[in-house]
Amino acid sequence: MQKAGLKCASALIVAAGLLSAQSPPAQATVTIGGKKLSINYSAPSVRGRKIFVPGGVISHDPTYPVWRAGANEATAFHTDADLDVGAVRVPKGDYTLWVLIKDPEAWELIINKQIGQWGLSYSAGQDLGRVKMTMSKPPSPIERMKYTLSDLGGNKAKLQLEWENHIASVPITVK
Repeated sequence: MQKAGLKCASALIVAAGLLSAQSPPAQATVTIGGKKLSINYSAPSVRGRKIFVPGGVISHDPTYPVWRAGANEATAFHTDADLDVGAVRVPKGDYTLWVLIKDPEAWELIINKQIGQWGLSYSAGQDLGRVKMTMSKPPSPIERMKYTLSDLGGNKAKLQLEWENHIASVPITVK
């Protein structure tokens, strides 16, 4: 009986390793005026799947159109400075990022005050705010999801999320 339990535990550890290898941890960072902004997330791959279509990996179900904007744990966002993300005032601190995708061509970034949760534990009551994202198309499909934080000079930055046939971005102003 004890050997069977060890085999089960070993199988779970191997399976967990395989799942995390499919969506490895990743980070995007930028420092503006000595203040660091960072996003920690797990980066899923397309792997031949349909992503942003009805019945695809990311649902367009109107009863639950919110996506963790990554895989595994909720995507974590940290800022050492007070920010404006679009029109949303974001005090320095820690947050999670989510994306509302009722329409796959018109996303909204959600900045949420709840932190440390699994990526399916979204609470709208914890939203700090939402901002419409600027949408564009990449020249070719993007296999692995990627966040980028770019320094645009002065106190300006850009948060960009790319995956499959979508690029979504929002402006950031560091206070």
